[in-house]
Amino acid sequence: MTDTQDHSQETLIKTPRQLVLVVVLAFIVPVTVIVMLVSYVTGGVRVDPASSAFTPEAVAARIAPVAGVDLAEAEAPRGSRSGEQIVKSVCQACHGTGVANAPKLGDKTAWAKLIAEGQKRLVADSMKGVRGMPARGGDASLSDVEFERAVVYMVNQAGGSFKEPPAPKPDAK
Repeated sequence: MTDTQDHSQETLIKTPRQLVLVVVLAFIVPVTVIVMLVSYVTGGVRVDPASSAFTPEAVAARIAPVAGVDLAEAEAPRGSRSGEQIVKSVCQACHGTGVANAPKLGDKTAWAKLIAEGQKRLVADSMKGVRGMPARGGDASLSDVEFERAVVYMVNQAGGSFKEPPAPKPDAK
C-alpha cells in the first residue's frame, strides 16, 4: 500500500519570509492601485491656485446669492417711497411673474376687472389681502400712502388712470 497524504491542509505560505512578503504586498498593492485610479480620474491635471478661477472676484461670483437686496430704498423714510420703488422691491416677485394667478404688470386684460372696481375699493381689498395675495402685499411696514402708490402704479401700467394719493403732511412738533 502506498502512503497517501492529505494535501487539503497545506498552505501556500510555507516560510516566514513568504509571510512577510505577503503582508507587505497586501499594503503596497492597494495603495498603488488607489494612487493610479486617482491619477486616472483627475486626468493628471494640476490646478494652479493662481489661475483666474481662484481669484477672490471669481470665487465671490460663484458663491453669490441668486437675488440681491437693494438697501438704499429700504433706508428711505417711511411713507416717502414712490409706487415704482415699492413695486420693484415688494410686488415684483408675484406681479412680475404671475405667481398664484397674480395679474402681471402691464397685462391690460388681467387688470381690467380690477380697474373697474375703482381705486378706493381695489386699494381697500388689496390692503386686507385678497385671493392669494397677503395683506399689504406681505410687507406690513408699508404705510397706507406707500401701499396705495404701489397699487396706483401697477394699475396705471395696465392702462388705468388712478390718481396718486397726496403725500402725508409732516407732523408738527
